[in-house]
Amino acid sequence: MFGYVRPIMDRLSAEDRERFQGVYCGLCHTLGKRCGRPARLFLNYDLAFLAMLLEKNPCTACRKSCIVHPIGKRPCVDASPALDTAADLSVILTWWQIQDGIADHGFFRGLKYRAASLLLRRAYRKAAEREPDFDTHTQKCLQELAKLEKEQCASVDAVADTFARLLAGAARGETDAVRRRVLEQMLYHLGRWIYLADAADDLKEDLKSGSYNPLPLRYALSGRSLTQESRQELANTMDQSIRVMAAAFELADFGDYTAIIESVVYEGLYVVGSAVLNGTFRKRKKREKVKPNERRDADA
Repeated sequence: MFGYVRPIMDRLSAEDRERFQGVYCGLCHTLGKRCGRPARLFLNYDLAFLAMLLEKNPCTACRKSCIVHPIGKRPCVDASPALDTAADLSVILTWWQIQDGIADHGFFRGLKYRAASLLLRRAYRKAAEREPDFDTHTQKCLQELAKLEKEQCASVDAVADTFARLLAGAARGETDAVRRRVLEQMLYHLGRWIYLADAADDLKEDLKSGSYNPLPLRYALSGRSLTQESRQELANTMDQSIRVMAAAFELADFGDYTAIIESVVYEGLYVVGSAVLNGTFRKRKKREKVKPNERRDADA
C-alpha cells in the first residue's frame, strides 16, 4: 500500500486519537505474531484504515511497549478476527506490490524491491495459505494491470478500475450482505483514488525514468507537470470517488471507529489529494500548512 490514507489527527478527540494509535499498534503486533517480525516493517496508515473498516466488534485496548517505542507503553488494540484478516490481506497486498516493483525496474534499481521480497517471502506464504482466494484475486487483477501498462493504456479509468477491483476484494470475507456491499463500494473507490493519487505523486519520477504512468498519456503536460486544466480534471475525478465512498460510509455502522473513518473520508483524503497535486505531499512543513477542510481548486 502507499500511506496516503490518514485521518486529520488534530481534529479528532483525544479518545479517537488513542483509538487510531491503538489500531495501528495492534495491527503491528498482529503482523508480528501471525506473519513474523519482518512483516511489521511494511505497516502504514492505509493498512490501519483497512483494519478499522473490517472490524465489527467494540474495540478493547491495553498498553504495550515495543522495540520501536521501548520507553513507555502505547495504546494497543487487543487481537481480533478483523486484525488477523487485515494482517493477512496487508501482507498479500504488500507482497504483490513488491513483485510489481521488481518487474517494473531493472536489476540495480530493483535491488531494494528484491531485498524486501526476501524479507517478506515467509510471511507471504503464511498469509496466502490463510487467504488463498484473495491472493488469487490480487494476482489476477495485477496481471490485468500489467497488460494495460504494457499496452501503454491511455485510459485513466481503465487502469484505476483494475486496482480498485483489487482492493474491493478485501471485502469478500464479510458474511453480512449489506455490510459487504458497503465495504466493496468504499474499498473500490478508495482503491481508485489511491491509484490516481499515486500516479500524480510519481509523475515526475516516472517521466524521468520512462516508467508507465497513465497521466501523461491522458492529459496535456506543461514540462514535467500537469497543466492547470488537466490537474483540475484529475482533482474532480478523485473527488468523485471520495463522494461515493462517503455515501457508502453513511449506510453502515462502524462503531468505535466511526469518527476516525469519517475524518479520513470527509477530510483526510481531500487534504492528502490536495498536497499530492500541489507537489507538497512529501514535504512535511508545507503539508502541515494545508487546512483540514481545504478543497482543491483550479489554482492548486
